[in-house]
Amino acid sequence: KKGRGPFRGKMYSEMNHRSRNRGGPGVRARLEEDDGDVPMSEAHDGPRNRYLPYGPRPNRTANIHITVRRDLPTPERSSSTSRDGGRRNWFKITIPYGKKYDKSWLLSSIQNLCSVPFTPVEFHYDHNRAQFYVEDATTASALKQVSRKITDRDNYKVRGAAPSGIINSSAPPQSLQNELKPEEIEQLKLCMSKRYDGSQRALDLKSLRVDPDLVSQSIDVVLNQRSCMLVVLRIIEDNIPELQSLNLSSNKLYRLDDLSELAQKAAGLKILDLSRNELKSDRELDKVKGLKLEELWLDGNPLCDAFRDQSTYIRSVLDGHELPPPIAFDVEAPTTLPPCKGSYFGSDDLKVLVLRFLQQYYSIYDSSDRQGLLDAYHDGACCSLSIPFGPQNPPRNSLNEYFKDSRNVKKLKDPTMRFKLLKHTRLNVVAFLNELPKTQHDINSFMVDICAQTNTLLCFAVHGIFKEVDGKSRDSVRAFTRMFIAVPAGNTGLCIVNDELFVRNATTEEIRKAFLMPAPTPSSSPVPTLSAEQQEMLAAFSMQSGMNLEWSQKCLQDNDWDYGRAGQVFTQLKVGLVG
Repeated sequence: KKGRGPFRGKMYSEMNHRSRNRGGPGVRARLEEDDGDVPMSEAHDGPRNRYLPYGPRPNRTANIHITVRRDLPTPERSSSTSRDGGRRNWFKITIPYGKKYDKSWLLSSIQNLCSVPFTPVEFHYDHNRAQFYVEDATTASALKQVSRKITDRDNYKVRGAAPSGIINSSAPPQSLQNELKPEEIEQLKLCMSKRYDGSQRALDLKSLRVDPDLVSQSIDVVLNQRSCMLVVLRIIEDNIPELQSLNLSSNKLYRLDDLSELAQKAAGLKILDLSRNELKSDRELDKVKGLKLEELWLDGNPLCDAFRDQSTYIRSVLDGHELPPPIAFDVEAPTTLPPCKGSYFGSDDLKVLVLRFLQQYYSIYDSSDRQGLLDAYHDGACCSLSIPFGPQNPPRNSLNEYFKDSRNVKKLKDPTMRFKLLKHTRLNVVAFLNELPKTQHDINSFMVDICAQTNTLLCFAVHGIFKEVDGKSRDSVRAFTRMFIAVPAGNTGLCIVNDELFVRNATTEEIRKAFLMPAPTPSSSPVPTLSAEQQEMLAAFSMQSGMNLEWSQKCLQDNDWDYGRAGQVFTQLKVGLVG
């Protein structure tokens, strides 16, 4: 008939049947709900007392009692014929007064007690009832066994006005009766052609229902509906039988019955991606066992949560099939890792600039008052703190002072909190830094890497060690990485526009190497007697030469604070010692 596509079987709506569709949304048959229901459990499950909502409840033991309607022949009432001639049986589950229960809790409670996995189709509330559909008699029978077993969160049995859960043989859900028209099938072909990569023989049907081309034409292609999946398979068979890779991820597939013919449609298929669907049982994979697959992707399906570990999962999925031997390389196992490389500055000029900036910055940061850092930040600067979660960083493990301000976007999904934890303007940035624990940084542990440089911007990262000097975590050693983005300030300075601070607990090896060279005390340190320019020069020379502050100052003083000449003298002495 016109408008039916390539399949010629009658739609359910065309069949000559006289069944009563009782219980669907909007059907006014509430007073007749129990007419014609015959219990299919044991002969007598006990007396049925009238439910009094506000009466005494001595035992609070009313149950969901599941029965099967059989007042009309089941085939006429419960099956639909698809255009390929296949017959499908549907059953409607009704829970009286189910509306007072949360959907996820109710379905989860039923699934926990049901002996087989099931997927509710078209779950909805009709007046006070909760209703959904299941597709086969086996599932319906298993749901019947849940009768009188469900309890709510207060450990009370779930009850309804008439304490029974009713399974009705039913017409298919309304959404499954809609089949694609010929013009819609043509649009689907165009959509699939855009998603096909001929060079890889790969078809990407991920999230097909929300494809912009289909949505703009108001075409609803739901691949967990048999009619839609069969159209897709027919298009594959007629146009791309050489298909080798098929991506069906994120299509809410809960069963694979409709893929049983895929092996005949695309015999050369090697890769099948079923990830992020709703497959609950590995038994569904039996329906595609005719495929000679090299890759099968199942991550993100509920069935993956049923296995204790990876080996159990692999054994279940392979079902006796042997994995090919692992690929190995005949190479010597390295005895030690190569040593880490030192700092990278790009040029000597940048090295002097950055080291001078860091010495000045951390001399203020480690002081009792960080207010002096205002001059280091741009008026529109922003700053954030992040605490990475790792093996040595279980949540709130001695990093309490930092966790409350952590903006770890892998863990923090609330956009409002993400914005709130991002500090804007230099006043807010420095006020935030003043609230962090007082510290002492090990300058000798610093590793500096220049990431990017232009005439108007400099991006560099600093890695190092510090310890806290007061509070509950006094003397705790931390590791940090700090990413600065700065712009030129004056002739020889930098101004921070973006500051990202990452803090974690130091490793055992980092703690062992930290602060091996003691920091000079105020009484012995020559730094306070020097001008600000000389202090910057001294810190830069110490880091560049590797000498401590005392010897660095001596070298500079002997050369009348001529930085270049002091560097030449140091280099000559170093070469002489090596020779």
